[in-house]
Amino acid sequence: MGINALTPATSQTDESDQTDLEFDDNRLLIDLCGEHDRNLASIEHQLDVQILRRGNRLTLIGEPEARAAAEAVLRALYHRLESGKVVDSGAVDGEIRLGETGPGASGKAASAGGAGAARLEIRTRKRTVEPRSPAQQDYVRALFEHEMVFGIGPAGTGKTYLAVAVAVNLFLAGHVDRIILSRPAVEAGERLGFLPGDMKEKVDPYMQPLYDALGDFLPGKQLARLIEEKTIEIAPLAFMRGRTLNNAFVLMDEAQNASSMQMKMFLTRLGEGSRMAITGDRSQVDLPRGTVSGLHDAEGLLKGIEGISFNYFTSRDVVRHKLVARIIEAYDKAAPIG
Repeated sequence: MGINALTPATSQTDESDQTDLEFDDNRLLIDLCGEHDRNLASIEHQLDVQILRRGNRLTLIGEPEARAAAEAVLRALYHRLESGKVVDSGAVDGEIRLGETGPGASGKAASAGGAGAARLEIRTRKRTVEPRSPAQQDYVRALFEHEMVFGIGPAGTGKTYLAVAVAVNLFLAGHVDRIILSRPAVEAGERLGFLPGDMKEKVDPYMQPLYDALGDFLPGKQLARLIEEKTIEIAPLAFMRGRTLNNAFVLMDEAQNASSMQMKMFLTRLGEGSRMAITGDRSQVDLPRGTVSGLHDAEGLLKGIEGISFNYFTSRDVVRHKLVARIIEAYDKAAPIG
């Protein structure tokens, strides 16, 4: 049907504060609006516009920049439906975020979020993942283009999830032969002997977020087989010592809890044909008092080195419950992180 099915027409009665959009496919319009018009309500709330629905027409009322932003979001969401994709609350939030470049910049959505604009996608066996903010887009692009990528920011911004999705994508496409996911087991002091069970039983609860992410992208039986064959490995950071990792995608999660020596050890495992992603949150360091975070050291030492990309997230990039972003902002105001 093409994007021409969405035709904007400025109202003749009040050109100063109203924009009309007509949609040819009523079925897609119903999906665009959402159950009980909840998608429209979300756009109204976040972009400070009023949206009136009459038949196959939506009327936008508000300031010019707000109307331009809402129009761009509606165009992008309609185009998404035309291409067979689902429009849910996450897709709505994502299009709004992708149209923003900072506070007060919502009007720029008209160019950033227009229908047919290029969108990054990470395809895996079970689902296709799309970045939902400009920072996430830059991060995913870096993961595909650089051999070493740092993702630094608060919880809930998709740092680890997106990195695992890219790892699975590259593995399925044959660009890497293995996936190795690691965390510094700092809560157990890297000494796991006092916990009951064998080594796997001791480590697995701490590594569960990595298993969960993999489970979103690979069928259960295939994932179990790949882990059994050690094509996919999930292990504490201490187990990386002495290894050279060739043709692998290697991820260190919770990197703020690695010491400087552990960070150096991990980064120097990089072998031919491999890629590394290092994710961390500087506000959640659990190292013993007086121990310098290896993530902090790496930022100071490695910025500017060709082939290494540093990508930063803020509370604006949180894709969990909206309260998470507000909680992060409250803590940041109370104790700013340098």
